[in-house]
Amino acid sequence: MSGGSAGNGSGEGGGPPRSTAEEPWPVRVVSQKVGAWIARLGWVWVDGQVAQISRRPGASTVFLTLRDPSADLSLTVTTNRDVLDAGAPELREGARVVLHAKPEFYAARGTLSLRADEIRQVGLGELLARLEKLKKLLAAEGLFDRARKRRLPFLPGRIGLITGRASAAERDVLTNARRRWPAVDFRTVNVAVQGPGAVPQIVDALKVLDTDPSVDVIVIARGGGSIEDLLPFSDEALCRAVFACRTPVVSAIGHETDAPLLDYVADVRASTPTDAAKRVVPDLAEEVRLIRQARHRLERAVRNLVDRESHRLDLLRSRPVLARPQVMVDQRAADLAALRARTGRCLDHRLGTAENDLRHTLARLRALSPAATLDRGYAIVQRADGHVVRAAAEVAPGDPLRVRLAAGELAATVDG
Repeated sequence: MSGGSAGNGSGEGGGPPRSTAEEPWPVRVVSQKVGAWIARLGWVWVDGQVAQISRRPGASTVFLTLRDPSADLSLTVTTNRDVLDAGAPELREGARVVLHAKPEFYAARGTLSLRADEIRQVGLGELLARLEKLKKLLAAEGLFDRARKRRLPFLPGRIGLITGRASAAERDVLTNARRRWPAVDFRTVNVAVQGPGAVPQIVDALKVLDTDPSVDVIVIARGGGSIEDLLPFSDEALCRAVFACRTPVVSAIGHETDAPLLDYVADVRASTPTDAAKRVVPDLAEEVRLIRQARHRLERAVRNLVDRESHRLDLLRSRPVLARPQVMVDQRAADLAALRARTGRCLDHRLGTAENDLRHTLARLRALSPAATLDRGYAIVQRADGHVVRAAAEVAPGDPLRVRLAAGELAATVDG
């Protein structure tokens, strides 16, 4: 069957017509078409991790299960024993390989597999080169940026722990954390920490703990191992999953000298699982000691303040104004009496001066007053209209006059 006839299904060249509900394709036709489409992919180079090897004694065919380290996906690979012995004679489960293969669809079983004609085991040097290239890529994208790293909470309410089941790393984290803070609460998710299934399980555990609102910090812990054993913790998918976490993540992988890429992406890198326990919770005994020291410093500060203020009060009390407060009252009373006396003298002087001035003015007024002239025997002659007569020509015979004396008045008439 050609690729063209499989693709259009138009019935040209003797192929079956397009499938409909009334004229469906038989299973064999569907299988043939699927096989034809897969065959069009041709030969490809595939990178993966060997999850299983099956060598049957006396058989020339070897079966491999090739797994993607970053996803829960696998494919079956068939190859000749000679091909395997030539390219990877010491191949073991968990090893990384690059193989040249062609996808094939087995219609009888409805399965897809790869037929390899060349297999290359990825050596340590090549693995390190790949990790270095990935490290540069992630660094360029900002996954290692210190500015985005979050501080751990001082005392987390609950700690999420991702580690191997019943592992030494799990025991170290739990034991040391509870030794430092007995009331610490953990939510532990056990996963595979090496092998083909490690990365998907760790990523799933991260999602579970990151969506748990009670978890304040997540610790990913594993004991030491070879570079190949620690490869899952340098996986790109895991690094991106940690970068996307909203919860702070602590990486505690291997020993001090081990540095998987997870260490660079995590918010805090712990040299060992024990070091991670020391970083995520405070030491109760140390905090109690610090509190006692702070209390002692506070007590000393309060005592010094009280002593200083007491001494200041003593100095204030020793001043005369406070030692004999009546002195101040007596002094003010004397000042007030002196001011009153001074005010009285000043007032008396001003009143006396005013009295003399008034007496002199009165004397001058009396000297200038017409009454004083009348007292000396003079009189004032006025006409009936009150006009003072100063000359004889101002009156006529018979005019009535009024004569004012010092004491009393006289009525007169002009005669002649």
